[in-house]
Amino acid sequence: MSKKSSKLDLLVRVRYSNPLPPPPRPPKLLNIPTNPMRYARPEFLNALANETPLPMIVDAECGMPLDLGKFDCLWEEGGDDSELNPDPQNLPPLDPKDAFLLGDSTPSGSYTNGSISATPLANVPWLRKTEYISRESSQKSSGHETKHVQAAAIDISRGAQLRDIDTSFVECNDNFSLETIQHPNKPGVTAVESYEILPDADIWSNQYDLFRFSERPGERALDAEDPRLDCAILRPMKTEHDSFLAYYLTQDDESALKFKETRFGLSPYEVPEEQEETIFQFVRDYETVKVEQDVPNEFLLVLNDGDPPETINDIGVERRTPQRLKGAYYKNIERKMTLKKKRANIYEQYDDKWEIIRVTHLEMSKEEEDEREEALAEVVDPMFLMVRGDADADGDIEVDDGTVAGGLDFATI
Repeated sequence: MSKKSSKLDLLVRVRYSNPLPPPPRPPKLLNIPTNPMRYARPEFLNALANETPLPMIVDAECGMPLDLGKFDCLWEEGGDDSELNPDPQNLPPLDPKDAFLLGDSTPSGSYTNGSISATPLANVPWLRKTEYISRESSQKSSGHETKHVQAAAIDISRGAQLRDIDTSFVECNDNFSLETIQHPNKPGVTAVESYEILPDADIWSNQYDLFRFSERPGERALDAEDPRLDCAILRPMKTEHDSFLAYYLTQDDESALKFKETRFGLSPYEVPEEQEETIFQFVRDYETVKVEQDVPNEFLLVLNDGDPPETINDIGVERRTPQRLKGAYYKNIERKMTLKKKRANIYEQYDDKWEIIRVTHLEMSKEEEDEREEALAEVVDPMFLMVRGDADADGDIEVDDGTVAGGLDFATI
C-alpha cells in the first residue's frame, strides 16, 4: 500500500519557548506636567459638534411665532399698514443686532475634516496616480477659463420667442443652399437633395419593435434569397419557468409573395372582399438576450419624392390614399430586442403551442378604431398637446364637439 507524500513532510516544526521573567519592580507612574485647562477650550469640541446632527424640531409657526394682534391695521378698515409694508425709498433704520444677517454667509475656503481651511490642499504627486493629476489640472484650467466668460442676457419674452421662431424658418428655407452643407466626418461627401422631416401619419398609430437575430432565421444559406423573412410571425410564448418567442414562416415563396402583394395592393386597414388564408408553419423558438425599452436615437425613415401631380385623366377617379408631399417620413421604434436560438427541451411542455397559423384579415372593432384615432391624434390634431395637458391635470375628460374660427374641429374639456 503506497503512501502519498506531501511537501509538508519536509518541514520541521520547532517551537522555541521564550519565558520572560517577571518585572523586578512594581510599575512606576510618571507625572507628566500638563495644563488641564486645554480640555476646557471651545475648539476641543469642534470636531464632536460637527459630527453631531442637530434635531430640527419645527412647530406650526416654523419657530417664529407671530402675534397678529399687535398690528391694528389688519383689523381696522383703512388702517395704516406702514409697519408691515414700509416704503422702499424710506426704509426704517437697521438694528445693529441684525446687521450680520445681511452679510455673506458663504465661507471663503475649503472644508477639511469638519473645519474650514483658507489655504488649498497641498499637491503631493508621488502619492497619487498620474491620470488623477491630469484630470484635476484639466478641471482647474477649464474652471479658470469659465470665470472670464460672461453669460449674455437672453430675451425670453413672447415677442422674442416669435421672432426667433420666424428666423429659424427663414434660415431653413430662404437662405438654404445645398452647397453650404458639409459632412462632419467626410469632407468629400456633398449634399444632393434635401427633405423635410415629417411624422408618418400613415403608420403612426402602429407600434414597431426592432429584432436582431444572432443568426439568420430559416433553414436556407446566407447567400440564398428568402422572400419569406419580411413577413414572418413572432408569437410570444410562456411556460412555468421561461418566456420566449415562437417563429413562424410561410410554407413556400409563392405564399409569401402572394401575401405581400395582397397587402400592398390595398389601402391601410382595408379588408378584401374575397380573401384566401395564408398558412404559416412553426420553425423554431427564440429567446431574448437583450431588451431595450427606450430607443431614443433610432427611427423608421421613409424618403418619399412625392406623388405625381394629378392629371386630367385622374379627375373623377377615387384615390386609395391621400396625396403625399415630398419629405422624409419617420416613425419611432418602441423597443429593440436581440434574439438567439432557444435550445430544444423535450421535457418542456406547454399547452398553447401552435404548429401552424392560418392568417386572414378582419375589420377593426370599435375599441381598436378608438385606440388608433387616439394615437393618430398626436400628429394630426393641432389641439392634441393642449387637450392632453388639461386632461392630465384634471383627470376626467368630457368631450364636446365644437368649432373655432376658421372651421377647425376640436374637442373641448
